[in-house]
Amino acid sequence: MDPRLAYRESEARGATSLRLVVLMYEQIIQDLRQASRALDQNNVELRTNRINHALDVICILQATLNFEAGGQVARNLVLFYDALRANLCKAQAEASKEILERQITDLLAVREAWEQVERVEGAAPISRVIQ
Repeated sequence: MDPRLAYRESEARGATSLRLVVLMYEQIIQDLRQASRALDQNNVELRTNRINHALDVICILQATLNFEAGGQVARNLVLFYDALRANLCKAQAEASKEILERQITDLLAVREAWEQVERVEGAAPISRVIQ
């Protein structure tokens, strides 16, 4: 078994909602970094698999948004996820490392924001934005 995968699974088991969101962002970032490396190696299959997995995780994040309690933050996240998906499809179609790198940069910034919320909220549940 992959030690990194085992660590991630054990970390996710007892995680708060906020921690799970951060872990999903980390997964998307990891997927896109692998897709970027696959581009360098001209490995279309790996690139496609990693981008598709990132898209799956984005769909999970979007499906868990709580619009009633999350208000404008949830609506902004929908726009972010929609743009992210569109850009990943474009990166795949154009085999563009530059587009992938921009998405990684954006994801790192949003992940950092979630980490800040996690630090402020502590272990308290965050039902306001995510279900």
